Amino acid sequence: MKQFSLNLFSFNVMLPFKIHSPETELYLPAWEKKHVKVTLKRDDLIHPFISGNKWRKLKYNLAEAIRLQKNHLVTFGGTWSNHLLATACAGATFKFRTTAFVRGEEGVNNPVLAMCRLFGMQLIYVERESYRNKENLYKTYFGQDPTTFYIHEGGYGILGAKGCAELVDELRQEYQHIFTACGTGTTLAGIANAIDKRDALTRVHGIPVLKNGGFIQEEVDQLYPNIAPPILHLNYHFGGYAKTTADLLSFVQNFVTNTGIMIEPTYTGKLLYALDDLIKNDYFTPADKILVVHTGGLTGILGMYERFNFIDLHQ
Repeated sequence: MKQFSLNLFSFNVMLPFKIHSPETELYLPAWEKKHVKVTLKRDDLIHPFISGNKWRKLKYNLAEAIRLQKNHLVTFGGTWSNHLLATACAGATFKFRTTAFVRGEEGVNNPVLAMCRLFGMQLIYVERESYRNKENLYKTYFGQDPTTFYIHEGGYGILGAKGCAELVDELRQEYQHIFTACGTGTTLAGIANAIDKRDALTRVHGIPVLKNGGFIQEEVDQLYPNIAPPILHLNYHFGGYAKTTADLLSFVQNFVTNTGIMIEPTYTGKLLYALDDLIKNDYFTPADKILVVHTGGLTGILGMYERFNFIDLHQ
């Protein structure tokens, strides 16, 4: 009991620092010409490793693990997973053991997995076919272990969505549109549910980063079946998860150079590219206020830095 009391105390002490990330206005010439106002919700500034929506999605999972007297977090992710890194850091911070099933071959290593190990996370590599049945993996390895707490890949679930919904309560103004990137649909679902409860006129938009991203609506429906469906823009996946094109990479590079705000091509890069395209094609009404959620995950760029062709933007 002493261990869990310490966890709960540490958890509650940490809570005041984490949320209320700033809302930063973005000024890009092409957007200003269309007379729309774009604001970036800087969730990437919440924490260096429990970054962006990862803290929001883990918050109530950690609280539930503490409530149930569990001291071992078990989760899932790919070899460059921001979720794994966030869980590893959260475990070290709040004195949980952590284990991750990693989709990949034994011995694969990279900076993200190295940091997971530094935070004390045990990595279990599994091939893709076995990885598809995550609940079976969990039962096989930990079915008889009462100390473990199961966290879905990417933090998906009602507890994760509950944390993401709190973003709406932090906003300093009303927006006509809120945009977020989508991997599992958890962040989108949480925001959409919060807006639905407010009966607000805000339209919630999702940019799926995976090919055939229509499944995101099904994921949202599983969490909140009775809310107004968010708007999904399905044509900005650039070939699939972590896939890129020269056009996307050029956009990311230009955005970072002109704003001083780091983004990566897997999530926020695709999100902002989509917004840029919609603005230029007059999707919005002049004077619309648009909020874009920067969901963090910047360590992912470490796996694709060689893809960038660093041209001289001043030529």
